[in-house]
Amino acid sequence: MFIQVSSCFTSAMHQTITRREFLSRAGLTAAGVISATSIAPFASAIEPLKRSGKPKLMPSLAAYSFRQFFKDGKETDTKVEASRRIDMLQFVDYCAEHGCAAETTSYYFPAKVSDEFLLKLKRHAFLRGVEISGTAVGNTFTHQPGAKRDAEIKSVKDWSDYAAVFGAPHIRVFAGNVQGTTKEEAKKLCIEALEECCEHAGKKGVVLGLENHGGIVAEPADLLEIVRAVKSPWCGINLDTGNFHTDDPYRDLELIAPYAVNVQWKTEVSPGGSKQKQAADLKRIVKILRDANYQGYMALEYEAEEDAWIAVPRLLKQMQDVMEG
Repeated sequence: MFIQVSSCFTSAMHQTITRREFLSRAGLTAAGVISATSIAPFASAIEPLKRSGKPKLMPSLAAYSFRQFFKDGKETDTKVEASRRIDMLQFVDYCAEHGCAAETTSYYFPAKVSDEFLLKLKRHAFLRGVEISGTAVGNTFTHQPGAKRDAEIKSVKDWSDYAAVFGAPHIRVFAGNVQGTTKEEAKKLCIEALEECCEHAGKKGVVLGLENHGGIVAEPADLLEIVRAVKSPWCGINLDTGNFHTDDPYRDLELIAPYAVNVQWKTEVSPGGSKQKQAADLKRIVKILRDANYQGYMALEYEAEEDAWIAVPRLLKQMQDVMEG
């Protein structure tokens, strides 16, 4: 799937497009989100993904959904009984039992990642008939030049290497926050780091998806500005359905959907930054993705309060039913 996407992505980069044409296609001028002049400094590389054929959504499950239960990782709940704890291989088994791909979040790998473990994971997933839809890392690309920034970039590059070994075609990455500088400077730092990491990841056949994860990408205009500026066919958006806390999150998801290379479905949304969360409209989200001709994985990333062991099977079934419908 990602080979097809990258091919389309690469061809798109050889076409010319005016800023006004881009805004018209993305629906930004009609929504009144940004003006043609506001993106002028970065108007260059990436257009909305052009995919031939019909929309195609494939179910996946993010390991993050079981964050409290992993034996490895910082978020393990110490009160959880040992019998309820799992490792990444057992997570793959769970995905096999529920008919979905596995998004193997990096947070729950052994502290020391080895090729031996990665190959073991790859073999195990293959034997269980489970596709690995990707992985996800925690990073900050907005540090000023120096040791911290170098370490963040190295981490993403390292995980690109790991992903290539165990067969993950996509890595979710973060942008970061404004840190002792202006927002525009922070975006510039992010673009530079993302370009460097994409150059490395592309050589491994791995796509990096920048998530709408607050900070400098809390608004769709800023996220689009950054992604469009990155000169690499190995960059796109990791569309998280629950992370826009704007007045109209669904409208904003529509704006970024044409750039999505991976989707994470959260069961709740928070319009206007409300502390009172609302149930996400799954049918509307799926329609947004289909209208954008999205072809790829949609991973349930469960964060609600109900016990994941009870909620996740029901939600996976719901997600699969809506996809098929």
